[in-house]
Amino acid sequence: QYNLGVMYDNGRGVPQDYVKAAKWYRLAAEQGHAKAQHNLGFMYSNGQGVPQDHVQALKWYRLAAEQEVADAQYNLGVMYAGGQGVPQDYAEAVKWYRLAAEQGHADAQHNLGVMYYNGQGVPQDHVQAYMWFNLAATGGDSLSTKNRDQCRSEMTPEQVAEGQRLAREWLKAHQK
Repeated sequence: QYNLGVMYDNGRGVPQDYVKAAKWYRLAAEQGHAKAQHNLGFMYSNGQGVPQDHVQALKWYRLAAEQEVADAQYNLGVMYAGGQGVPQDYAEAVKWYRLAAEQGHADAQHNLGVMYYNGQGVPQDHVQAYMWFNLAATGGDSLSTKNRDQCRSEMTPEQVAEGQRLAREWLKAHQK
C-alpha cells in the first residue's frame, strides 16, 4: 500500500496522481506505517490530493513523529513555530526540532539554531545557536553557514571555541 502511494505520488511507473497517492498512503497509515503517516501529513499540509487541512496534517505528522520519523518531527516543529493548525508555541517547536536534530536532520538543526539565536522557546544562547548552525552547515547548507558566521560575529573567541567544542562532541557521540 505504501509503495503504491509512493508510485502515484512520484509518478514512478504510473501517471502522477495525488488523489490515488493519498488513498494508498491512508490505507498504510491507518495500519501504523510511519512513513505513510508522514507522507499523508505532508499531503494534507500542502493540499495535494486532499483538501489542505493543517489539523489533519498535524494528526498524521504526530503519529509518525512518535515513531521517530525525523521528517515528521521537523514538520511538527515547523507547524508549532508558525501556528499552523495549532496555536503558535515556540517551546513545543523546539521540542520537535530537537528530536529531529538529534537524529541528524540538518533543517531541524538549522531551525533549532535559529530558535537559540532569537531566544524563541529557549533562552537566547549564541553558543548553542552556533553549535546547531555549525552542525547543519557540515552538510554544505549555505544558509546555515551564513547564519553560523553571523552568529560568530556576535560572539567572543571563547564562546566560538565552546560552540565548536560542543559541535565536535555532538558529532563524536552521534557517529554511526
